[in-house]
Amino acid sequence: MTKFLVLTYGFTAPTREVRQAWGDWFASVGARMVDPGSPFGRGIEVTRTGRTDLDLDSPSPLVGYCLIDAENLEEAEAMVSTMPIIESVRVYEAQSM
Repeated sequence: MTKFLVLTYGFTAPTREVRQAWGDWFASVGARMVDPGSPFGRGIEVTRTGRTDLDLDSPSPLVGYCLIDAENLEEAEAMVSTMPIIESVRVYEAQSM
């Protein structure tokens, strides 16, 4: 198995239906969920020239993450295709060193 980092973008206030949809998705992933992650709050971006405050009001904000196990990128894609996506999801293979 390979670990994949899943980054979620976009925010909608969590209604009961949204929370239920996420709960159902996490249940469907089952034991392949390595780390359920959590939503993000305030943050900063640090560069060589300084820092920038990051907030949830910017366009297409990165709002959360989780780690899943999958055989390959195609299987990871199939798993996240049923996720209750707000705006978009990015999936990255976590390569072993």
